Amino acid sequence: MNKKERHVKIKEMIKTGRIGTQEEIKDRLEEIGVYVTQATLSRDLREIGLMKLRAEDGKLYYSLTESDSTHFSANVSEYIIKVSRAEFMLVLTTRLGEADVLANVIDGEKRQEILGTVAGADTLLVICQSAAIAKELEKEIQSEI
Repeated sequence: MNKKERHVKIKEMIKTGRIGTQEEIKDRLEEIGVYVTQATLSRDLREIGLMKLRAEDGKLYYSLTESDSTHFSANVSEYIIKVSRAEFMLVLTTRLGEADVLANVIDGEKRQEILGTVAGADTLLVICQSAAIAKELEKEIQSEI
């Protein structure tokens, strides 16, 4: 099975059920006769643009990215407790252990105006192209939380 076909199979799995770990994806692929290394699977998931969401019971699961070039996905606000701005940067506060999950969601949206993110345990730094963009994004996030 080539990479494109494997990506299709992974997307189908993600759409049809809540899968929380790469190991679960790897096991399901093996059930259908597809064997990949952990490194290959990690690369596949990154290329597909998967993000992790939090279920009602608090467990994380993979979801396909819902990219929108003008607004953050609704999923972003689920993680943010507080937003602050310093010039062209946003500092987002999350619950402990969720900053890296939020970074993956934001990075997965591939917004041109965001240069990158840096995550700690409960704090995420979002580096924007300009102070004006940071101010606009701050307003957008404030209206969602």
